[in-house]
Amino acid sequence: MYRQSPTGQLSFENFYLPFGGKLTGKNRWVRLAELVPWEQFESEYAEQFSAGQGAPAKPFRMARALIIKEKLGTSDEETVEQIRENPYLQYFLGLSEYRDIAPFEASMMVHFRKRLNLEIVGRINERIVKLPKESGQKEIEEKKDKKEDKKEKEENLEEKNVEKEQKETEPANQGKLLLDATVAPSDIRYPTDIKLLNEAREQTEIVIDALYQQVKEQLPKKPRTYRREARTAYLQIAKQRKPNRKKIRKALRQQLGYVRRNLAHIDTLIAAGAKLSELKKNLYRNLLVVSEVYRQQQLMYEQGCHRIDDRIVSIAQPHVRPIVRGKSGTPVEFGAKLSVSCVDGHAFLDHLSWNNFNESGDLPHQVELFKSRFGHYPEAVYVDQIYRTRSNRAYCRNLGIRITAPPLGRPVPDDLVAIRKQTLEDAKVRNQIEGKFGQAKRRFSLNRVMTKLANTSETAIAIIFLVMNLEVLLKQLAFLFFSWFMLGRQCFFLTFDKVGFIFSAISCQSWQFPVLTARKSAFSHYLIPAT
Repeated sequence: MYRQSPTGQLSFENFYLPFGGKLTGKNRWVRLAELVPWEQFESEYAEQFSAGQGAPAKPFRMARALIIKEKLGTSDEETVEQIRENPYLQYFLGLSEYRDIAPFEASMMVHFRKRLNLEIVGRINERIVKLPKESGQKEIEEKKDKKEDKKEKEENLEEKNVEKEQKETEPANQGKLLLDATVAPSDIRYPTDIKLLNEAREQTEIVIDALYQQVKEQLPKKPRTYRREARTAYLQIAKQRKPNRKKIRKALRQQLGYVRRNLAHIDTLIAAGAKLSELKKNLYRNLLVVSEVYRQQQLMYEQGCHRIDDRIVSIAQPHVRPIVRGKSGTPVEFGAKLSVSCVDGHAFLDHLSWNNFNESGDLPHQVELFKSRFGHYPEAVYVDQIYRTRSNRAYCRNLGIRITAPPLGRPVPDDLVAIRKQTLEDAKVRNQIEGKFGQAKRRFSLNRVMTKLANTSETAIAIIFLVMNLEVLLKQLAFLFFSWFMLGRQCFFLTFDKVGFIFSAISCQSWQFPVLTARKSAFSHYLIPAT
């Protein structure tokens, strides 16, 4: 059951502190609470619960704990402790007063990840990027409406007609779209065939022990598994630093034989009356995974190859696939592959898949997503070499979009200098999305996803890009507030719109302020005469 929470965020001034005092509006969590529009998506969250059955679920605002976890870089348990100790974090979660009690258990974080799917987090991410632009446009329109008189309205009508004619002649494409792909490695050990088969053998032995307890009255002896000999054979090859190919194939044949025998014993126990339905869920799931692992490993052993479709590399996380990247340090990574777009410093997760895919096929889809988000096509698409296919070139050419790729064919010698210069400038612009990947993997947890389930891992990855965009918004707001505070009362601001935010052009009567004295040359081209 779910109960709809009251609309609107509680004012930080009304947040009750039992030890006295008030919260300050300058705190980052107070500002973040205003940036995330969770109320607009609460109805979708409530649809997952029954209308009148069960205990009331935690409010949708409590799911903001996922943002706290990612921003602080803590575990689920440590995140709950931080929330219990910090009144600002409790205000961020929508509580009305501070309590020295954890609002929920650490296991609740897993349920939040299951309920917030990839689509909901993606739409929240798009919404927080659009909000500043929409609010800035509304403020500008409101100010214009207040100042307009009857005479000005007539003049404005003429000006608007001129502007419309100019907009019709101007190109519709605006903005820059940066595209690239990366991999979010999962928290698994580096897989080898021998280790995987040894783990599969151990899982079958656990299943045999559990099934035998059901039919030990019918069978006098438990089926023999030779687990000690199998363990010794595995350690003999695993402890060698660089075993040759012949020894590896011999060890694979041995482990395959042990797993085959154990699977036959499981069939014998089932025939004797044992029921798989009485096994624990995780044990029954592991048995299904082990049977598929045995089939894949047996097929690769017979064919003498190391590749197969939908290859399983972890019994605990069977959804993880090997992704061949061709990088110098890690040619193969094990995790989810992401196709990401970057616009004005904001990153969007456009495609996530556990199977490998060619990211060049996502370019038309990402361009259409850009139009749906911003209302127009981009002026230029900045991509690396893998995106520069003939089909992508033709697609961008038909829409009037410049793709950052040198022309096909032998270049004219007179154009070589211009092409190289343009290529260098495009590479500088495209570095921004590479920096986003570095930020996600070094500052946040994209380099090692600790969640174990496929759906929770997808949510955790999407939350990373959401938090990164919130970081951008906080920095822009901090820059605005800092400029207002440092320049003093003698400065006034000439505001103009840039990427949905209000930036400042400074004019001052004197150069006595320390900041202005130190940065006079940097601000000189913004100055206008003071009145």
